[in-house]
Amino acid sequence: MDTDDLRTFVEVADAGGVSQAARRLGVSKSIVSRRLLRLETELGAHLLARTTRGTVLTETGATFRDYAARISAEIDVAMETILPEGDLRGRLRISAPLTYGPTHVAPILAEMARRHPRLSIQTCYTDRFVDLVAEGYDCAIRIGYLQDSTLVARRVAPILGKLVASPDYIAAHGAPETPDQIAHHEALMQGTEAWQFMDGEKVISVRPQGRFKADNGVALVAAAVAGLGLAWLPDDFTDEHVASGALVPIMTRYPPPAAGVYVVRPPGQHPARKIRILTELLIEYCDHPNPMAALAQARKQSLSASGRTGPVG
Repeated sequence: MDTDDLRTFVEVADAGGVSQAARRLGVSKSIVSRRLLRLETELGAHLLARTTRGTVLTETGATFRDYAARISAEIDVAMETILPEGDLRGRLRISAPLTYGPTHVAPILAEMARRHPRLSIQTCYTDRFVDLVAEGYDCAIRIGYLQDSTLVARRVAPILGKLVASPDYIAAHGAPETPDQIAHHEALMQGTEAWQFMDGEKVISVRPQGRFKADNGVALVAAAVAGLGLAWLPDDFTDEHVASGALVPIMTRYPPPAAGVYVVRPPGQHPARKIRILTELLIEYCDHPNPMAALAQARKQSLSASGRTGPVG
């Protein structure tokens, strides 16, 4: 029995359709259909039923799905065990934030792919809050403050931020001096989140209100520069605008507590080696102001130490 057929069946069962599973696996729909047919033929049983709404498990398929998932996971662990130390293979499917991932995470993932040529990496860059289990991700990179959940999280870097507003907004509406005064101002937010501030050792939480919302940090920066309201943003997004005078730090007596960059994964006894290695790389390079330059320098030093010369790629 082909393990790829088993994995494909589990993906179709979890995704609810051939098209969705094909996108997750990074293969064509015809390949997915062929693997399913081969598996059903070998088992002599129908595992899936096609309906107008998608693909659903038959009673036999529902029973077999859990066994197939368990077998696939155990095979992955066994293959990791016999691989040379540090060598990786298979697929790593990641969700990363759109406003942070391309600059800080993408260079690290590219380096991971360079070091492990047998590893397939699929990354979705989005500020949407994805469901790791339902959408078939191995892990996600998330920034900010994590909400309570059943997911397992590992902090890999700090995120420092501040409350800012444009000089025009301050001239027209003033600036809050204490957290409770934020309620009288327009706030630029991702959704319905709370803002936290430090009063000495005490954490103060407030629920701001505003008419402009976006799930993208760059969009919130643009709104703040345009004078639409107050924004709590990471320093990476605002430093340039603060330096130019387009934004002004406000309420500096009450700084926000340090947020973080996290690797989150579905619950399980042990993380896969590929997630552990990704986490180690993120810890090493994610906090660097220019991860791409830091990785290039590390590769250059590695080449020099090994006596190799030539372009760094």
